[in-house]
Amino acid sequence: MSDRISNETELIQTYLAPLARGCAGALDLSDDAAYISPIPGMDIVISTDPILAGVHFFADDNANDIAWKALAVNVSDLAAKGAMPVAYTMTLAFPDAPERAWMERFASGLAAAQQAFGCHLIGGDTDRTSGPLAIGITAIGQVPTGKMVRRRGARAGDHVFVTGTLGDAALGLKLRSSGSIFGAKVTDEAKSWLIDRYLRPQPRLQISAVLQRYATAAMDISDGFLKDLRRLCGPQGIALTFSDLPLSTSARQIIMADIEQRACVLAGGDDYEILFSVMAADKAAMMAAASLLGVCIKEVGVLRNESEILVRDDEGNVIEVSQSGYDHFNSL
Repeated sequence: MSDRISNETELIQTYLAPLARGCAGALDLSDDAAYISPIPGMDIVISTDPILAGVHFFADDNANDIAWKALAVNVSDLAAKGAMPVAYTMTLAFPDAPERAWMERFASGLAAAQQAFGCHLIGGDTDRTSGPLAIGITAIGQVPTGKMVRRRGARAGDHVFVTGTLGDAALGLKLRSSGSIFGAKVTDEAKSWLIDRYLRPQPRLQISAVLQRYATAAMDISDGFLKDLRRLCGPQGIALTFSDLPLSTSARQIIMADIEQRACVLAGGDDYEILFSVMAADKAAMMAAASLLGVCIKEVGVLRNESEILVRDDEGNVIEVSQSGYDHFNSL
């Protein structure tokens, strides 16, 4: 028997249909559509974010990690809206029929991710492409009616927070690409941890309820901290001090050894942390609620009636970066 999958039916029924078990509306992936029965008092939230080999992941990454990332980046968008995932659809476009062993690992990665995030595969499609492997996932979530948190809504005087730590994934990507970072020595343990942050984003679903109640605006950080901060700020501005930004021990050590790596924190992207704002009057209650849920958050600044976004070092010098974040089309 060939090591490659022989036809679409084998791919779907052997590797993908098991991911639909437990969700009645998926119909065992045996139909051309699926259904979702909305819970009374809940709104449906939908987000889609495809990933491509050579753009969002390396073609030779472990299939488990590719699958995890494909679902995680979409669930992260739901988390930023205050929504909890319910289901997802997926399209797979292969340059060639995948090997059975690869597909088995990919399905295993999806199974682990959907169990962690609380959702099921309910449909999609498979196809052949002349380009690289492309994975398109549409995530479907739910949130109490009227409680979805918008990207826009922040006002001057609002306090801006971020979950987790910044720059780890961008540093991990550099390490994954070259094995080292110029000017900085990285222990094997730190290297492994940073690369894992790039390969396996962790959607911050724990904070969804806090966002629903307190956030005036929220979004996840995917294209770079400064670029996504500008999106959140709208017409407002903000002044930040770099040392106030949340950094992991590994990232801090690298930046201390090579100050140029501050750009990974400010513009590197792939953090998939939640950036959000709250009114000053709600700050204390929000922080208490986040603490009870075990969510790690850090305040980074206060919005002001000026459009400029400034980042300074501890001496007050403005830190300049050549590009604020990732853009799919800036090199075309």
